[in-house]
Amino acid sequence: MTDTSLKPSEPSRDFVKQSSLYQEFLAEREEILRHKWIESERLGHDIGFERALLDWIRKHREAWRAARRSQTSPSAPGAASSSTGVSAGQ
Repeated sequence: MTDTSLKPSEPSRDFVKQSSLYQEFLAEREEILRHKWIESERLGHDIGFERALLDWIRKHREAWRAARRSQTSPSAPGAASSSTGVSAGQ
């Protein structure tokens, strides 16, 4: 008897890769890696992923998530009024 429970099937792997939660994880990870690179360059040495992660969470995560939410959800409460205001102002 072989144990296939440890290997996800191809359709479930595709589902995970296409899920919004996984996409959000990848986007956040990319931002953390960017922050790690910027801070490491600024300090002149590699700060490591854990330090970059904790620093990014403290300093940037809340604003990044808010900006991402406003970009990805056109039905957000502020999104409709701001786009209407811009159109009316032009």
